[in-house]
Order: sequence, then structure tokens, then C-alpha cells
Amino acid sequence: MSDHSHGVGRLITGLAWAVLLLGLWLWGRGITDLNLSSPTTGDAAAVGRPLGVELPAAHQPVGAAEPRRIDVSALHVQAPVVARGLDGGGAIDPPPYDQAGVVGWYGGGARPGERGTALFVGHVDTESRPAVFFRLNEARPGDTVEVVRADGSVVEFTVDDVQVFSRDSFDAHKAYGQHRTDRAELRLITCGGTFDKASRTYTANVVVSAYLTRVNEAPGKAG
Repeated sequence: MSDHSHGVGRLITGLAWAVLLLGLWLWGRGITDLNLSSPTTGDAAAVGRPLGVELPAAHQPVGAAEPRRIDVSALHVQAPVVARGLDGGGAIDPPPYDQAGVVGWYGGGARPGERGTALFVGHVDTESRPAVFFRLNEARPGDTVEVVRADGSVVEFTVDDVQVFSRDSFDAHKAYGQHRTDRAELRLITCGGTFDKASRTYTANVVVSAYLTRVNEAPGKAG
């Protein structure tokens, strides 16, 4: 890795998460009269949908239940999920660094599996080691994301888009808005781009989009 992984390290500061909050604030209020259509960066993770990848049909949204665990086998992610809100400064509050292996779910938004967009955030690293979403920029369309829910059911999502949004031109609607309003969707979000030593934060955010494609009901609920 480059030398920014040492010393002050690749520590994600509140500034990076404040970018996420700004997008969430705008998106949650349905603002449509702002010019938010800035291009994404040229990062290699912004792959969109590769030619030749056939994606499954969407599953109908299901009843709401809070997430408890998230598994992304292609990225070797198996992590507990905790609900998070906003911190005292008004920024979305990620899990603390001593829980860098935990994924935060924005509890003020949709629950995974119900109609809408469920938002999950996680650190890419800390000052000393990789964190839960260290490999998020390696996600590709066709990868699956499984979420174990509080009612015992497992909802499976299929990745259909991977984008990197510059911190200076963050597009709230593209990052958080539904691709199709009749679906249950989710986003996995972490920091990306390059590490800026001056501000001690990253220059972009990686946003992985997925939609519901399969549901395994809790034992005793099927049928």
C-alpha cells in the first residue's frame, strides 16, 4: 500500500461522513430543483454493468424487519449490523473505530427488503488496519449481498451498479435515490478515491447499489 497507510494513517474523519449526511439530507427531503448531476470520478471502481452480465429479476418487496447481519461472499464480508443515527454535529454516525468490523445501518431510512433504499455504511480502514468495507471497491454487478433480519428471514440482493462519487461533486439522488421505485434496494457505502493528508480524509465515496432478488423466510413462516 502507499505511504498514507502509515503515520496519521488512512483515518476517515467526520468530514467524509458529513458528505454522506449532506446527500442524505437532500435526498430525504425530495429536493429535485437543484443541479446535482455532477459526473463521477474516473476511479476504476465505477464500472457500472459489464457487458454480458445477466442479472436476475427483482423480487417483490417484503415486510419490514431490522437487519442483524450482512454477508457479501465475493468480498469476504461477514459482519454484524447495528442501527446508527446522526451524531452531535449532524453527520451520519458510523460505528466507532474499535468496532471497525461492524456495519452501520441508517435506522432513519428503509429496512432491507421493504420498498425503498436501505443504507449501510462502514469504514474502509483505521489508522492501523483494514476495516469491514476495505474491499468494497472490488464489488461487481452480479455479486450477492445477504442480510439476516431480526425476524429470522434472509433477504438476498444482487449488485447492479458500482460508482465512485467525488466528495466535491457528490450526487445525492444517484447515490441514495431508488433506481426503480417499485423495488427494495440497498446501498453499501464507504470512503474511496485517494487519501488527502491535508484534510485527513478521502476524496470520494464508493457506492454499491443492489436490489432484492430472493427471500428465505424465517422457519415456520414459509407458505
